[in-house]
Amino acid sequence: MQFSFWSFIVSQWSRQPPVLEADLTGKTVIVLGANTGIGFEAAKHFATMNPGRLILACRSQSKGQAALNKLIVDTGYSKAELWIIDLADFSSVKQFADRFERDGGRLDILVENAAIGSFKYIPTKDNWDISLQVNHLSTSLLALLFASSNVVSSGALHWVKITKSVYEDPEVVKTLGNAEYCSDPKNMQGRYALTKLFNVLFVRALNDRLPPSIPLVVNAVNPGYCYSELRREFSGARAVFDWFMERALAFSAEVGSRRLIWAALSYQNAPDKLRGEYLSDFHVEEVSDFVLSPEGAKMQDHSWDDLVDILGKVDPRVTATVEKYLSHNTAV
Repeated sequence: MQFSFWSFIVSQWSRQPPVLEADLTGKTVIVLGANTGIGFEAAKHFATMNPGRLILACRSQSKGQAALNKLIVDTGYSKAELWIIDLADFSSVKQFADRFERDGGRLDILVENAAIGSFKYIPTKDNWDISLQVNHLSTSLLALLFASSNVVSSGALHWVKITKSVYEDPEVVKTLGNAEYCSDPKNMQGRYALTKLFNVLFVRALNDRLPPSIPLVVNAVNPGYCYSELRREFSGARAVFDWFMERALAFSAEVGSRRLIWAALSYQNAPDKLRGEYLSDFHVEEVSDFVLSPEGAKMQDHSWDDLVDILGKVDPRVTATVEKYLSHNTAV
């Protein structure tokens, strides 16, 4: 489906339904990026549903603690926990997963909301472009270590321009994340949208490889265009344009968070209805024409293989999981 700018406007001006509610007694929920924006609002909604555990996963101790305190005041829920994770650091992601494994219990809902929007190449300690590592690599790593996820994507994926040299590259993730490619400012202009495209390709590739016997539901969710700190690096004409766009079209963070809640809680009695889907406007929506094309399918397979190779070197558990559960159901 080709998502036009007019379709975007109609979607933003449409009346949004109230938040979906459910009884989460005894269930464990993790929300990444829970200290601000739609992540915090989603955590607040979950808190009103009495989960057995609610973990606010944040990068900053001080900001996370402030969010935790506010959540308690706003909702009265007293069992929320603050856990620290830095998606720009693979070792932090692994430590987070290790801590949860030691604590035991089953993870029921993982909302991977954390992301950054940058137009600059900033290398991480792991020698990756920070946007690609935070928005895609670490998000995928955590999903594979936890085997549970709703990944927050974006409608911006519809407007990514992919050249033949990119979708035919068997090491497409390595290529788009290397210093030489990222040092060209022109290649960084669409970086956020590219990472959101990778999110959708990951969700679809993972779902294609999941045997029907594994009760895992993974989806990509578009929260819509919301007031957000995500665009705090905007400057000049881009910042002015975004200022007008927000006032004309943007949802509040609370409204955007309702889509995350819907993705996590709808069809609980019929989970097969939401497997490997792209969700927007509180329904399953067709992904972009490129994703559905033979070229998109080729990029999806290449990016999956490249991602597994990259993350397998970061944590051997990724390789073990893929070989044990995800290698024998590959879609043709």
